[in-house]
Amino acid sequence: MRRKASLVLLACAVFCAALSPLMRWYAFPRLARIPANQYQDMVLEAKDATLLDYGTMQAKKVPKVTIVQTLKGNVAAAKEIEKTAGRPVVVWDSLSYVQGPDGKMVSKVPERYIFDAHTQDPVHATGEMVDGDPVTRQGIEFKWPFLTQKRDYEYFDAQTRTTSPIHYKGTQTFRGLKVYYFEQTIPWTRVPMPKTMPVQGITPESVAKTGTTRWYSTVRKFWVEPVTGAPVYGEEDHKEELRGGTLLGGRASVTAFAGDVKMREDYIEHTVALVKHNRTLVLALTSYVPWGSLVLGILLLALSLLLEARTRRPEDPAPTRSAEPEPVSA
Repeated sequence: MRRKASLVLLACAVFCAALSPLMRWYAFPRLARIPANQYQDMVLEAKDATLLDYGTMQAKKVPKVTIVQTLKGNVAAAKEIEKTAGRPVVVWDSLSYVQGPDGKMVSKVPERYIFDAHTQDPVHATGEMVDGDPVTRQGIEFKWPFLTQKRDYEYFDAQTRTTSPIHYKGTQTFRGLKVYYFEQTIPWTRVPMPKTMPVQGITPESVAKTGTTRWYSTVRKFWVEPVTGAPVYGEEDHKEELRGGTLLGGRASVTAFAGDVKMREDYIEHTVALVKHNRTLVLALTSYVPWGSLVLGILLLALSLLLEARTRRPEDPAPTRSAEPEPVSA
């Protein structure tokens, strides 16, 4: 029985030892993926901001500017792209909607972002765009890869349609989570006018005829939970100007928008709770199960060898039975 038990334990030890690398290097890339049908929204606010009144073409202080960002997974488009991409793909149709303190639209910029479901690397396909303009993204946008490293990443800026480094600045603690802090500075750059303008009758084409151009600069900050690669908080010191042309009435420039954009508190709480949950799932695939099965395999192997050793130990010699004395005949 000991021999059979040791063989069963040995088989279990081999299974656990094989499960460890299998879970980390085979199951993790196939199971840790962004869902194709994911939907999420986020509200950011810039309090005490500066905003351009297009009716008077004067910049004025306002109590608050609100930015609503939505990301909606397009399952049908993802399945179509996967046919030629040969890998799992996520298509996010996003919208950045900016509204003033009166609730009226300031701008809205749609995007289509196509990326690998596991690595978050961009996937180039028909339909990839920002505000209707075709783009070929390089680098990440919105989300970092699973198991984010302490290094700089290439990050795509939708306003300039360009990619530049976003720098790792250190490790911090945010709402009980260890996070990596990243920062990117976009210097003043000429950018396209939004396709949808806040005043009826004003179009990018009509503004272009006046010779007025739009310029943009920002300091982008993200606090990223490294296991999931999800930002738990973000800020932008955002600035936009209109420069030159007859639209400004001889002025060199006028502020179109300036403010410190921050996530609203209720969305911070929701995001942190969601990331904590997803962090546990990712750790189960990359740490808990692989290391746990490896340790269990070692223990089972040790127990199997112990039983085998006890089975092979020579038994004590049987006691010698003394012969009964025979009666002596007279």
